[in-house]
Amino acid sequence: MRTTLNASFTTTIPAVLQWVLNIGMLCLAVILLVFLGKESWSLGKTFINAATLKSYDFVEGLLTWFLYFEFIALIVKYFQSGSHFPLRYFVYIGVTAIGPSDHRTLRFTD
Repeated sequence: MRTTLNASFTTTIPAVLQWVLNIGMLCLAVILLVFLGKESWSLGKTFINAATLKSYDFVEGLLTWFLYFEFIALIVKYFQSGSHFPLRYFVYIGVTAIGPSDHRTLRFTD
């Protein structure tokens, strides 16, 4: 009896936790899609109003858009690869995340 109970827990608990994780990933994907839509709308408005277009602001918005896009692509790959995150996508996100830093005050020293 005890071994069947332990076997039941070792299969049930991971299955429930995986289900909760998948639901959380789906919720995160929906939230990221909303933010991606807002960022797309903001970039579109900024691009149409060329009089108020500042290159730094536009590039920062574009890099933010790519971050949202890459996180959504990471979630898609998570489901396609059987609930695993390929490590190279974290590298892509890290490289893109470096871009929006404040380059206006960047100073090089000798």
